[in-house]
Amino acid sequence: MEFKWEEGFSISVRCEGGQVVICANKAGLLSLANHLRALAEESPGGHFHLDQNNSLEEGSIELVVEKS
Repeated sequence: MEFKWEEGFSISVRCEGGQVVICANKAGLLSLANHLRALAEESPGGHFHLDQNNSLEEGSIELVVEKS
């Protein structure tokens, strides 16, 4: 799966009161949209992981998105 990152992206993920909150600037939202589109073309079980060591802002919790 090939990801397309938009220049200047910023994405953070946190858990607040039992809810997952994804906070992103415009470039971050466009990057996530690109990733979701790429994932949609994969076989079921395809997935991607993002964390603070891999593209998310410091302090973010890990985000895993999987195709059913």
